[in-house]
Amino acid sequence: MNKKLSLITLLSIGLLSGCMSENEAAAPAPVATAIDVAKVAVENVQAWHTYTTRLESPEVVTLMPRVSGIVEQVAFTEGQSVSEGDLLFQIDPRPFQAQVTRLKAQIKSAEAALEQAIKSEKRAVNLGKTSAIAVEQIETRVANTKQRRADLLALNAELEAAQLNLSFTRITSPIDGLISRAEITKGNNVNANQSVLTNIISTEQMYAYFNIDERTWNGQFHDVTAQDQLPVILELTGNNDQKYGGYVDFIDNTVNPSTGTLRVRATFNTHDNSLRAGSFARLKLAANDSQVKVLVPERAIGTDLKNQFVLTVTPDNVLEYRQVKVGARFGKFRAIDSGLKANDVIAVNGPAKVGPGMTISPRNVTLDLSKVALNPKKTGAITTVALAD
Repeated sequence: MNKKLSLITLLSIGLLSGCMSENEAAAPAPVATAIDVAKVAVENVQAWHTYTTRLESPEVVTLMPRVSGIVEQVAFTEGQSVSEGDLLFQIDPRPFQAQVTRLKAQIKSAEAALEQAIKSEKRAVNLGKTSAIAVEQIETRVANTKQRRADLLALNAELEAAQLNLSFTRITSPIDGLISRAEITKGNNVNANQSVLTNIISTEQMYAYFNIDERTWNGQFHDVTAQDQLPVILELTGNNDQKYGGYVDFIDNTVNPSTGTLRVRATFNTHDNSLRAGSFARLKLAANDSQVKVLVPERAIGTDLKNQFVLTVTPDNVLEYRQVKVGARFGKFRAIDSGLKANDVIAVNGPAKVGPGMTISPRNVTLDLSKVALNPKKTGAITTVALAD
């Protein structure tokens, strides 16, 4: 009986083994995942140094009246652009016009008095030739003529001052720029050189002052001068799509011994008021020396607990873990300081859906760096740069 059971058991195991072998043979082979791959880019690049600052206008005017009086008219639209010479405020001119008229009348009277004094002096001189008049009288008439001339000169000076004051009742813009709100409106009294009417800033250019530590300056920019117009790229907070190109046009003559930094200024030209004074800005300044670097898309870089890595593709289309040291950022790309070679092929989208050891079906793509500022010194100062982050 036991022999029969053993035989049945062996037959059952054999049948099951045969079925499993047939099922394994029939199972389909795993499909390789299709992913984008690309050969790394190798470019001559300049490292960027980033600084933060706030923009300043080259010209800022706090407008005050030169004469006291009542504001008769506010002649501008608040917040709009104004040109040099545009009427902004009109102070009541009537008291000043009256002063001008009074002085003109006094000048006519003084001119008549001078004319009479000159005639009297001539008669005295002629009479003196025949000793018909005392010398003392002649001297008195000569002195009287001089006095009349002096009186006329003084009145002319007063008239000039009065005419200036009359002209100062028309308050015009001293610069081209963007005007703020009217701090004092029609009907209010203003005091000369005290009352603030409004303020105006120029907008054709913007300055950005920032400090570079002396170690960085000596290592990267030691031979740079303001005349070199070293390119600078500016980015505004909240607007990563628009970049503004400028240049360094001022380098201070001393290092601040308290902070160990050097004061530097970048200038940016703008004609659409898109750069505003007081705005917080991030500046990117290119290093002096360029280097050949391997560049990869930033999304191709993964991070584990300690290291950064990319996935390279072997000749057998297998993904391989490669630890890298990441360098400067250039738009959507990163320079790789170590870990990759010029001919390496990488997984463009990184380890998002794949991992080391996987066999893939590669889709070859090309890395496009045409809109990325890698070496701005080749093109010089620029106005706008398309440099996406």
